[in-house]
Amino acid sequence: MNQPELTQKALGILRNPETFQWYVIPLLACVAYIYFNEIEKRNWRAVAAGLSLYMVHWFFEIGNALIQHFTGHALWTVPTGTSFLLLVGVCVEISFMFSVAGVIFTKILPADPKMKILGVNNRIFLAIVNAAFFSIFEIFLARTPAFHWVYPWWGSFPVFVTVYIPFFLAANLAYDWAPRRQRAFIGGLFVVNAIMLAVFAGILKWI
Repeated sequence: MNQPELTQKALGILRNPETFQWYVIPLLACVAYIYFNEIEKRNWRAVAAGLSLYMVHWFFEIGNALIQHFTGHALWTVPTGTSFLLLVGVCVEISFMFSVAGVIFTKILPADPKMKILGVNNRIFLAIVNAAFFSIFEIFLARTPAFHWVYPWWGSFPVFVTVYIPFFLAANLAYDWAPRRQRAFIGGLFVVNAIMLAVFAGILKWI
C-alpha cells in the first residue's frame, strides 16, 4: 500500500469511536495503578519523570500531525490496529505506553546522579540506551500494518536522535530537578500542548 493510501487510512479512523475496543479500560487502570503506586510512596521524582516524558511525547505528536496538515503526510502514521486514533501518528495504546515509560525507566537510574557509565553521566548514558531500545523496537513496528514510517529518509536513526533521546533526557533530567523546576517544565508544556490541541484540533480542525 502506498503513502497516500496509508495516510487516508489513518485519517479515516482519526478519533472514530467505531474502532473502540474494551481493552482500553484495563490499560487505563494499569496506567492509574502505576502512578498511584508512586504517589502512595510519595515518589514524586518518578511521577515528575513520567509526566515530563509524556508532555514531550504530546508536543512531538502534535508537531507530527501539523506536518501532515501542511505537507500531506506525517513522518509516522498509525493506519490500522488501534481501538482509538488520537492524532494521525499516535493511538491510545501508544499514548498509554508513553504515559508510564518515564516512570518505569527511573527504576534503573543509579541513586547518584553524578555517577558516570563509560565516562558519560549516567542520566545521559541511560537516556541514550533507552532511546536506542525504543528505536530498534520501532523497526519491528514499522514492518507491521499498524505503524508506518512515511518517508524513506525517516527511520530508526532519525527517530533515535530527534525523538527518543529528547523523550528520555526529559524524564531522566527531570527526575533530579528541584520540585519548582519540575512543575514549571511539566506545567509549561502542558499549557503549550493544551493550547495547540484546542486551536489546531478543536478550532481549526487541522489535526
